[in-house]
Amino acid sequence: MSQDTILLAHGSGGTLMRRLIDEVFVTGFGDAGSPALDDAASLDVPDGRIAMSTDTYVVSPLFFPGGDIGRIAVCGTVNDVATSGARPLYLSVGFILEEGLPIADLKRVLVSMHEAANEAGVRIVTGDTKVVERGHGDGVYINTAGVGVLAPGIALSGSKCRPGDVVLLSGTLGDHGITVVSTREGLEFSTDLRSDAAPLNHLVAAVLEAAPDVRCFRDPTRGGLASTLNEIAGASGVSITVDETSVPVRDQVLGACEMLGYDVYQVANEGKMVAVVPADQAEAALAAMRGAPYGDDAAIIGEVGVSPAGTVYVRTAFGATRIMDMLVGEQLPRIC
Repeated sequence: MSQDTILLAHGSGGTLMRRLIDEVFVTGFGDAGSPALDDAASLDVPDGRIAMSTDTYVVSPLFFPGGDIGRIAVCGTVNDVATSGARPLYLSVGFILEEGLPIADLKRVLVSMHEAANEAGVRIVTGDTKVVERGHGDGVYINTAGVGVLAPGIALSGSKCRPGDVVLLSGTLGDHGITVVSTREGLEFSTDLRSDAAPLNHLVAAVLEAAPDVRCFRDPTRGGLASTLNEIAGASGVSITVDETSVPVRDQVLGACEMLGYDVYQVANEGKMVAVVPADQAEAALAAMRGAPYGDDAAIIGEVGVSPAGTVYVRTAFGATRIMDMLVGEQLPRIC
């Protein structure tokens, strides 16, 4: 590219846009892209049902320790598709680029997306690009949609949890949200914090194989663990009690939350998975999580009860019980 930054003309549909696609996007995605560059991709999908999800990513800053907006865009949609029990296969990507965005930054994002897609075993097959005036796009926004295939008999739902079921969490809470806000605000801590952004489809597949009667998976992104568990409890008409001492949280994340006044249960994550399974399959599911990539710190954190329906409790280290509230409003803006 002869230009160093994005121009409005890069979104015009003309020569400059074609050069941007050929020299930046196709090169950046490599064999993950769609070489035909048609308006639609023709895809081979195994017989059966498919699962589909879409999300838009507006994180600020674009780059932070452990990830960037490109890695989140791929991992987030892969994980959303995987929560259905499907095997993610394909992604579409849509970019809204701000005039003045350095081409070098765009290339860096594309490399990150390509690497994350390869790690997840998915293909980026189609996409779109628009350019907006300077000051209207905050660098780049990314929309991704994912398609996966569901094996026969898989029908997971947050409405299927039953009293006696067990709640598992695949790793430590709050890493992503605290990393992003500390980078954005220039906060420095004595230890390194890194985003947990990661594709978890292989972890989900391992848990499904070990515990075939899994009720549901959820990734606790915006709103954190608190919102996720409240949604599940409400959908199933059950209560959930979490054992505070069993929830894995890094000391530096807990310390940052205490300093900033955040509830760690409400802080966003981008590489963690919640699973609810029957009690007799809990240990097998836990072993599968710990044996999968990104599951080293997995733990059994709680159990499903009867009533009051739709309520989530935390059993503290002192033996007391309090309500785990769903996030109200915006705790950490622009974190995904």
